[in-house]
Amino acid sequence: QVQLVESGGGLVQPGGSLRLSCAASGISFNPYTMGWYRQAPGKQRDLVATISSGGSTNYADSVKGRFTISRDNAKKTVYLQMNSLKPEDTAVYYCNGYRNNALNFWGQGTQVTVSS
Repeated sequence: QVQLVESGGGLVQPGGSLRLSCAASGISFNPYTMGWYRQAPGKQRDLVATISSGGSTNYADSVKGRFTISRDNAKKTVYLQMNSLKPEDTAVYYCNGYRNNALNFWGQGTQVTVSS
């Protein structure tokens, strides 16, 4: 059974930092492109960042220079380091593992709230 389990969300003040983790099980982790997406209330789910099996990264313009995605293949875990957080970063953050259209998995999400 495939599971992607996110952790690390919470409440943080503007300008603060959080580190999200996503632990995968039930998949051969290395070939997957791993990603983080987010969904704010009343909005669509948007890409935040992805990291390929080879380590190439891609970021949404809104988070470039503030967020860093990384992966540890030995631990089957992907991370999202979020710095200089803004209120507009408030959303549910979802982990994604993609290999092809038939192998595309989502975590249950973790809430990030940026507020003073």
